[in-house]
Formats: sequence, C-alpha cells, structure tokens
Amino acid sequence: MDQTAPAAGASPFRRSSSLESLNALSRDTAMEPLGIVFTELGRDHLSATMPVDARTHQPYGLLHGGASVLLAETLGSTAAMLSVEEGQGCVGIEINANHLRAVRDGHVTGTARPLHVGRSTQVWEIRIVDAAGRLVCISRLTVAVISRVPRRDAPPA
Repeated sequence: MDQTAPAAGASPFRRSSSLESLNALSRDTAMEPLGIVFTELGRDHLSATMPVDARTHQPYGLLHGGASVLLAETLGSTAAMLSVEEGQGCVGIEINANHLRAVRDGHVTGTARPLHVGRSTQVWEIRIVDAAGRLVCISRLTVAVISRVPRRDAPPA
C-alpha cells in the first residue's frame, strides 16, 4: 500500500546527501548553463536558486516559463531520488506549472516539498518565488518509482 506525505516531523528523505554532492551532479547537464544551484536541503524540502538573466529570459526580457519548469523538475526529481531506497530511481511522468508573476532580473528560488511519497509514485509541489518572496510559479511534479536508473556515466550494458 502506498503512503501519503510523510507524517508531521518525519523526513521523506531516505538517502543522505549534501549540497556539494547535489551540485556536483549538475555538471555537464541542463542545470549548469542555466546557473541552477542547490542551496538548502532541509528535513522535508530541497531548495535551489536560478538567475534571471539572458540565460533564462524569453525574447521579451522576462523569465522564460520553460526555465521555471526546468528548475521545478530539477528540484522535484532530485528530491524524489533522495526519497527512494538504494537501487531504485525516479522518472518524471507529468509536470504542470502556473506562471503567476513576471520577473525581469535578479534570481528566483524554488522549493520542493512532498505531497505524496509512495512505493510506486511520488507527487511533489514546487513553489518558485522572486527575491522579495512573491510567488512566481507553482508547479506539481509526478514521478514514477522504478527499480533502477542507470547513471549517465555508467558503461552501456
């Protein structure tokens, strides 16, 4: 039977990690050129920042919605991976995002928190705020828990 969000005070994270190791995983990925940096790994959440500049703008000088979704999926899928047993992995199966406020410069911060952590699926809510703490984007990511995800540096089978 699947479980829902962890009980109050309980952490969904089953794997230990550090901000240094999470940021190291971003090398040579889509996160690196967009400047996404993990900044906080709490008891029940994971946060990261992303600059709002030429790398993340759309043609009208605003934060690109796709960049916000990439930040949201990065946070949700990374938090999901920390919430499964060794030998298991997670793959995204659905993401949605509502873009609520325009941002032209500075940075945004996203925070992922679990809504449901089960044996076969997980659902994460990701809130992205501007430097003043105003909600810019709200996203929900659903992931499937699978038996194993090969590492990207693993040799082909």
